[in-house]
Amino acid sequence: MQKITKIIAYLLFGVAIFLLGYATVTGMTHNYILFSFLLAAGICGLFFVSFESRRPALRDIMPVIIICTLASAGRVIFGFLPQVQPVTAIVIITGICYGRQTGFLTGALCALVSNMIMGQGPWTPWQMLAWGIIGWIAGIFGKFSWGKRWIPVLCYGALSGMLFSMITDIWTVASLGMSITAASTWMIFVTGFLFNISHSVGNVIFLLLLYRPMSKKMERMKQKYGVLIS
Repeated sequence: MQKITKIIAYLLFGVAIFLLGYATVTGMTHNYILFSFLLAAGICGLFFVSFESRRPALRDIMPVIIICTLASAGRVIFGFLPQVQPVTAIVIITGICYGRQTGFLTGALCALVSNMIMGQGPWTPWQMLAWGIIGWIAGIFGKFSWGKRWIPVLCYGALSGMLFSMITDIWTVASLGMSITAASTWMIFVTGFLFNISHSVGNVIFLLLLYRPMSKKMERMKQKYGVLIS
């Protein structure tokens, strides 16, 4: 079953890459939205298969479930503030404490779970991918002592708001279909960056509030239960 799942994930990713290239060469831009959906879903699938291949125990999965629940609840609670929510900060903290794969898994699942309330759609895989990549990069920070210090963490929190915008705006561009032009693409990315300034500021504020207490609790869980680090 594990091999079959891995083959399906790789096939989905490969097919999406091929179709995106084919659509670009032949001018079939009206299919970009479908192909981009497959691409994002394929990349997420590869990471899920990678995590599952480690054969995680229940003690490895439970922290992810708890963290996803807290982050998703926070996103819903702060839903009245555009782009301001604790998900990104919590995903960054998780990646630093538990590693790249767990960081990606947490970020992806936070998007999937919270969108059950906020609204699912073809943008969901791109949000999963964006938060997943943010968590994965945070896992790299966690491998170094300097990466756990305040200044690098806060700087990454600010930059991750822009990274989230850049990744999710790929979906926005794809949704234009046959109306895609260089000018409209440029405008979408510029507008997205400006709109996500509040996201970056919110990340810094939430990290200032949550980084120390959450990282201490996660470290205690890691030592007490031997949570698998990736």
